[in-house]
Amino acid sequence: MWTRKSLKELISDKLKDHLFVVASNREPYIHKYSRDKIIHFQPASGVVTALDPVLQTCNGIWVAHGSGDADKKVVDEKSRIKVPPEDPKYTLKRVWINKEEETGYYYGFSNEALWPLCHIVYTKPKFSESDWNYYQKINERFAQAILEEIDQKNALIFLQDYHLTLVPKIIKKANPNAKIALFWHIPWPNPEVFRICPWRKEILEGLLSADLLGFHIHYHADNFLETVNNELEAKVDKIASSVVYGGTKTLVRPYPISIDYEKIAKEAASGEIAADIEKVKEELGITGELIGVGTDRIDYTKGIIEKFEAIDRFLEQYPEFQGRFVYIQIGSLSRIHLDTYKKLNDEINGLVERINWKYSSDSWSPIIFIRKYFTPHQLLAIFRMANICLISALHDGMNLVAKEYVAAAPDNKGMLVLSRFTGAARELTDAITFNPFQPEDCAEAIKTALSLPEKERKQRMKKMKAIVRENNIYSWSGKIIEALLKLS
Repeated sequence: MWTRKSLKELISDKLKDHLFVVASNREPYIHKYSRDKIIHFQPASGVVTALDPVLQTCNGIWVAHGSGDADKKVVDEKSRIKVPPEDPKYTLKRVWINKEEETGYYYGFSNEALWPLCHIVYTKPKFSESDWNYYQKINERFAQAILEEIDQKNALIFLQDYHLTLVPKIIKKANPNAKIALFWHIPWPNPEVFRICPWRKEILEGLLSADLLGFHIHYHADNFLETVNNELEAKVDKIASSVVYGGTKTLVRPYPISIDYEKIAKEAASGEIAADIEKVKEELGITGELIGVGTDRIDYTKGIIEKFEAIDRFLEQYPEFQGRFVYIQIGSLSRIHLDTYKKLNDEINGLVERINWKYSSDSWSPIIFIRKYFTPHQLLAIFRMANICLISALHDGMNLVAKEYVAAAPDNKGMLVLSRFTGAARELTDAITFNPFQPEDCAEAIKTALSLPEKERKQRMKKMKAIVRENNIYSWSGKIIEALLKLS
């Protein structure tokens, strides 16, 4: 089984002759002003959790968008800073993007075109020539930042996600010997959906300049191969799961991303977390004996509207749970200046008010909706006290909250209630699964999870914990690095 230690051993033994470069839109350390001081913090991110220790071990380079308001104040003349700030081990190279460019590249093409295109939740993508031009410009900027660092060195480059689809082609043209992997963190849609993208050929050609493409599950990898088969004159080998195009062979593989199971499980079982549970209950005014929890970025792909409608149906069909069941929804605002997200936020507010007005009594309301920052310890306390974690994503690449809950929850109490349209549902088959587009199905899943006999609940949780423990975040990064090393 992969561990942090075995991953470090692989890196120390095999990566010593290579320069290892990670590139992502999000940076692993952010510097911000706090009054007259500059502080730094790590954003909550599975990718940061996985790759920060890798880069610390191999003295690598991380290229990312410098998004903090104090980021420029702490870098050198080449936009670099050694991190972690308290114990420098590797180089963070920041790429600068102004507001106009960010609007086109990130909020525009990445999140109003590619995001809805790949998440099949019936939100129409917006394809803007101006946004596409900014997307190309910023991809060129990322590629040049990477090339400045690798020169003609023996480099392994690990690109992250749909923001950087054009980077592999630019790098390969300048340095054909560089070995490149790109991991696609969101779903890849079927060919009929992808064919509406006006720049589909450019995106596919960019991706197929990489030596290795990773997806969460086989289904997304198969969709990608079928898309290439339909769109390009390429040699697609579905048995070997590879594509030959323009003289480059690209391996296409599933690598389900995960979490640091041991760390989360250990912290969740600590006495400190146990003490926090009563504090959180008191702070939130929880009186119900049965508790559900969900923590999602407020995004239309997460099925928050559908989740609340299902809770309404559940309380209607099973009135014996009224006054006994409380659902805590933790939601962080996201992309709020985009009209789609503004409307979603307003719709959620109205729905929560309606459901709480419909069912609430003097000391009880069924939904507690919180838009505030919770520390990792507070989240673990909420996971520990919850009887169920309800995840209703309409379409998701993986969904790491499902795995975090499994790692944190006590096996004699918790149960995962999981949308079957998440990548996690392919791995965590002992969860109670449902169709989030059907409120009655979700309501029945909630009832089933809350009514499970203790013996069955323990057996299901034990199996899910074993899966997450074995297929952890170090397994994900270790297998990808091994594959890149073989290619080199």
